[in-house]
Amino acid sequence: MALLRTIIGWITGGALDRVLSTVDKRIESQTDRERIKGEIVKEHVRNKANWMRAGGFWLMLIFALPLGLWWASVLLYSVLWCAGCAYPQGWTIAALPPPLDEWAGMIVVSIFGVLGVDRLRR
Repeated sequence: MALLRTIIGWITGGALDRVLSTVDKRIESQTDRERIKGEIVKEHVRNKANWMRAGGFWLMLIFALPLGLWWASVLLYSVLWCAGCAYPQGWTIAALPPPLDEWAGMIVVSIFGVLGVDRLRR
């Protein structure tokens, strides 16, 4: 086997060794890259949870409270005062304007996502 390796190395002039060495280095660099990405994501989640514990909770309420009030009013209207409900009214609750209707879901997910991850960590 060693003789065959020597003959192939002599014929290819070491090119096969260089190719295999390059492949090994690429695999190592990709593995390191994925490990670094994982560490960055883990650190980001940890920093966000620490921010929430350090007072970010009150800042979060500035965004979440109006959204929660609007959502609660939509639910109450849908149950009690809609056209086919127990106490029908002629008025309706306005929909959120275009950028906010998309942002509302992201706000809720970002709040409960961070709090959920923080609870799971404990």
